[in-house]
Amino acid sequence: MWWALRRHGHGSRFRRQHPIGPYFGDFVCLETKLIIEVDGFQHGSLASDRVRDDWLRRQGFRVLRFWNSDVFYHLEEVLDVIGDVQAELRQAGGVGGWAGNPPTSSAPPR
Repeated sequence: MWWALRRHGHGSRFRRQHPIGPYFGDFVCLETKLIIEVDGFQHGSLASDRVRDDWLRRQGFRVLRFWNSDVFYHLEEVLDVIGDVQAELRQAGGVGGWAGNPPTSSAPPR
């Protein structure tokens, strides 16, 4: 994902494992306040993820979560979603405040 974001960052600079308060974002764009999390099976229904995402939203960030399998097998679609959200955030002035769910149907509900 890191290399894909560096190549197709949609005009944004992403940081890897960037600290935000007591948390670290897998991939963070400070310009648009977008955090991208890539989750494995251990994140299926963790209450701690919801607490974390709620805290990040209150700080003005938008959180997108994708399953590892979607990044591996559907990378172009994941990048399209990220690009759409980046465009939306730029249009709105970079203000986040919404937490997204995994975009593809292969992900179990959260």
